[in-house]
Amino acid sequence: MHVIDLTPRGYCHGVKNALAIVKKVLRDESYPRPVHVLGQIVHNQKITRAFANLGVISLDRPGKTRLELIEEVDHGTVIFTAHGIADVVIERAKAKGLTTLNATCRDVLKVHKAIKQKLAEGDDVIYIGHRGHPEPEAVLMIDPARIHFVEDEKDVLMLPASLATQKLFVTNQTTLSLYDIDAVMQVLDSRFPDHVFDNEICDATTVRQDAVMKQDKVDLMLVVGDPKSSNANKLAFVGQQHQGIKSRLISGIEDIDLAWFEDVETVSVTSGASTPTAVTEEVINFLRQYDKNDPDTWDRTSSLTDLDIL
Repeated sequence: MHVIDLTPRGYCHGVKNALAIVKKVLRDESYPRPVHVLGQIVHNQKITRAFANLGVISLDRPGKTRLELIEEVDHGTVIFTAHGIADVVIERAKAKGLTTLNATCRDVLKVHKAIKQKLAEGDDVIYIGHRGHPEPEAVLMIDPARIHFVEDEKDVLMLPASLATQKLFVTNQTTLSLYDIDAVMQVLDSRFPDHVFDNEICDATTVRQDAVMKQDKVDLMLVVGDPKSSNANKLAFVGQQHQGIKSRLISGIEDIDLAWFEDVETVSVTSGASTPTAVTEEVINFLRQYDKNDPDTWDRTSSLTDLDIL
């Protein structure tokens, strides 16, 4: 079986920065303990578990906002995740006397700055994103009354017609695919043709999707990434829906199903922007040694330690 290692893959600058901040706090005893992360520092459960084994408490409760989660912290240090944080949460943390560090990705900060500027200029904002993701959550808390969230074409159709008389600024979550945005923008262009659109899909997301789009035809593509990772999910979506390549999202070697390799001669591998390189390389090494006729090559037990992950 021929294995193609798609590049670029793996950590983006925002993930590297966020992980570096957590490691710095763990090394420096002057930061008050315990150390909390408000959410998952990046969307990868392996990283979250590895940090938990070093004493980091990740507060991630389905259905709870960051503003609600901060109320669970009474002392120590709080690190805000790469996905962004609302000013009101930062202010609440400071009011509680907590030590805070902000690991927000610079691309996300750029979106926040642009939205605040447009709101100050009198625009309403239409924001394209995924429900339940922390990046839109932080954006929407900037001004819930004047930022209108949409995920798909149906959401656009539900926007009030009165927005047609407003100045409108349209922007988006940084980890979407171009195809998510194109479908929504077609309806937005029809309903509100006078808007100003700023595409904020980050470069890391774009170049990884481009690598998937430009690859030679393969029988199977494996995307190594967490199920909660938006950019990892989008890589699988682009491969499956727009390249016609059977695509599987796996967290690591342990998720591989040998039945997938029936009649497969070529397989490509990529990974999300929050996937540790060691996890992806373990998958690639397994595939390169795999022989369907040799049971000794079938073991999918990971040998990675927390040190390997971090």
